[in-house]
Amino acid sequence: MGSTLTGKTALVTGGSRGIGRAIAKRLGREGARVGVHYGSNEAAAKETVAAIEAAGGSAFPVRAQLGVPDDAETLWAAFDTQADGLDILVNNAGVLGDQSTIEDVTKENFERVFAVNARAPFFITQLGLRRLRDNGRIINVSTMLTRGIAMPQAINYAMSKSPMDVVTRTLAKQLGPRGITVNTVAPGVVETDMHEGRLAGPARQYLESQVPLGRIGLPEDIADAVAFLASEDGRWVTGHWLDATGGTML
Repeated sequence: MGSTLTGKTALVTGGSRGIGRAIAKRLGREGARVGVHYGSNEAAAKETVAAIEAAGGSAFPVRAQLGVPDDAETLWAAFDTQADGLDILVNNAGVLGDQSTIEDVTKENFERVFAVNARAPFFITQLGLRRLRDNGRIINVSTMLTRGIAMPQAINYAMSKSPMDVVTRTLAKQLGPRGITVNTVAPGVVETDMHEGRLAGPARQYLESQVPLGRIGLPEDIADAVAFLASEDGRWVTGHWLDATGGTML
């Protein structure tokens, strides 16, 4: 286990599965005490906590459904019962929503995706600032679809991720005097439950052909980028949008 984050407390939203689980495990391996946020899958959260502890780290579950009224308040109330202050906030939780072009996007789906992907992390961050210590880190997990790559059937999802890109730049400027860095990590296609059933056969071959490094991303690829920004090594990088796509946008 590493020690670059020893003594730090982290919170990873959507930390029970996929990219979030990989981030939580990596931060735990570096010595941080990790709050593993989850919405409803308690078993997955417990598995993630157990995996961190089995590797010699420390973690605790934080339950709060996102996309509902007072979700940020619920999350921080749960967090506060188990931790005193915060050093690293990773806004990772997100939903893909229905895959459709603009003609078929329903108001219900639009509002659901924005509630989870934009409103929730905005207010989680707002309330988190009073807990975030000086020289802390905020890392927002976005998508390559907000820049460079246009995918008509994911317009709703891509739009919902754009607001936090703005938050990254704005808060990097506002919080700089406190030594707090704020950055975005933007994955391409990654092997997670979110893409289950979409990464097989010809579709997979096509997607792999679009990546100069020749494969679909893994959750650990994204977690390692987040770990760099969370560490002291990332102290001079702020307001940055990090392309973590294996070169897909080249």
